[in-house]
Amino acid sequence: MPHVAVPYLAEGPRVGLRHFTHGDAEEFVARARESRELHRPWLFPPDTARAFAPYAARLIEDPARAGFLVCERDGGAIAGFVNINNIVHGAFRSGALGYGAFAHAAGRGLMREGLGLVVRYAFGPMRLHRLEINVQPGNTASIGLARACGFQREGFSPRMLHIDGAWRDHERWAITAESVGVD
Repeated sequence: MPHVAVPYLAEGPRVGLRHFTHGDAEEFVARARESRELHRPWLFPPDTARAFAPYAARLIEDPARAGFLVCERDGGAIAGFVNINNIVHGAFRSGALGYGAFAHAAGRGLMREGLGLVVRYAFGPMRLHRLEINVQPGNTASIGLARACGFQREGFSPRMLHIDGAWRDHERWAITAESVGVD
């Protein structure tokens, strides 16, 4: 699969973090199709070029969103994605995270490294103070990733989000800049 050559915003030992581009469509949708079994019933990333175009446009153009691709430094393959949605500045300085690993990268620790880079980028250059993750209680892999990256469980929201045709319960996990040593 072709990889888009875009400079990284942040790098770890095994992954680099970069913004989405429209040129990522072919690789992203192929990875999403390969990962359907891993993602369902929790996540439904775009798996066609037609669906990817408006998805990427929102992440690229909407100032209340920021989309990041977690890429393997060795070869540049897209390992997963982390999106910050509902970004609010001012006194709140907060955003809500959504993320997913692709099947070829699952269980290798790449998303843990990538999510850590996003957290530091959000609290650094983006000047946010708080990030929140809302996870369905049965999604143990996603909860494990949130916990491993220092997020703390803050509560439970019944019937919070409409996913896959029904209102789903979610656990709320959050982290603040102070908890990772950024003031």
